[in-house]
Amino acid sequence: MLDLLSDILTSLSMRASLYFRTSFTKPWGVAVPNYENVARFHFAHRGGCLVSVDGVEETVSLAQGDLIIIPHGSSHDLYCGHLPKKTVMPLDSVLEQSGYDGTGVLVYGGDESLSETQLICGHFSFEPHAKHILIERLPPFIHLRNYGEHAGKWMEATLRVIGDEAGGHRLGGDLIALKMSEAILAQAIRSFIESNDAPEWGLGGFSDANLRRALDAFHKAATQNWTVETLAQAAGMSRTSFAVLFQKKMAMTPMEYVTSWRIEVAKNILLRPQMTLTDAAEGAGYASDSAFARVFKKETGMTPAKFRKSQTTDRAVV
Repeated sequence: MLDLLSDILTSLSMRASLYFRTSFTKPWGVAVPNYENVARFHFAHRGGCLVSVDGVEETVSLAQGDLIIIPHGSSHDLYCGHLPKKTVMPLDSVLEQSGYDGTGVLVYGGDESLSETQLICGHFSFEPHAKHILIERLPPFIHLRNYGEHAGKWMEATLRVIGDEAGGHRLGGDLIALKMSEAILAQAIRSFIESNDAPEWGLGGFSDANLRRALDAFHKAATQNWTVETLAQAAGMSRTSFAVLFQKKMAMTPMEYVTSWRIEVAKNILLRPQMTLTDAAEGAGYASDSAFARVFKKETGMTPAKFRKSQTTDRAVV
């Protein structure tokens, strides 16, 4: 049985794509464009740099061993700090000037070879239809300092392996790096929701011991007839205390969470071949097709049939 975080990330159909390992020398700067339905990461394997995320006043100083996650795919600049207005170039231009063909290491920058910055950069894509507050409410960036040491020896070793394998020439190296990078995002999200910053973003319930018990119980049996009362029992709390704490920690009611997750489950069922409206209704915990269809339209703005058609069309275009 999947645990809470694993269940959510699996439902979102997260897929990792490691897009380059770098060797940058001063002066250098890269403008990474905005992409929808992705989360990006940059790990400072050697050296450091500055990171400026679009819409955020704060400039992040990424030191060696630091990891930054940009969960909403926002455009951002990576640069060495030397005259950024002149040195920051669009990513496409950097790729063209460097002659990078998608393999090996992206080598770019000036002549100061002693100032090398090695980054491991990648992104995680999510299905366009997939939604969950755990991703939607994350801040514009998550900066984890000295990440390898903070996450434990196993993560430090993982990052070293990714640095060695990504863009290398050994058989299976890219696949190994990709699979390990998926663990990085899960670990980074877990670190954030366990931090003191999570409640500020409406994610405090995932680290609260009582609410976590209720959320775990719900995710392991989402089709059961859940009520605020039964969720409170799973949390070991009174109904009123549970409802108040859930609203405070999650900025939504318990049943709003239940409904939103059931709709996500239903979306995944609807997109499977040969699955019917009844299959989706039952798989999401609804007793009748009509009740399910009403809730689905209220939550998504379209009927289940229209949703299936829109997603099928989008995939055919891609």
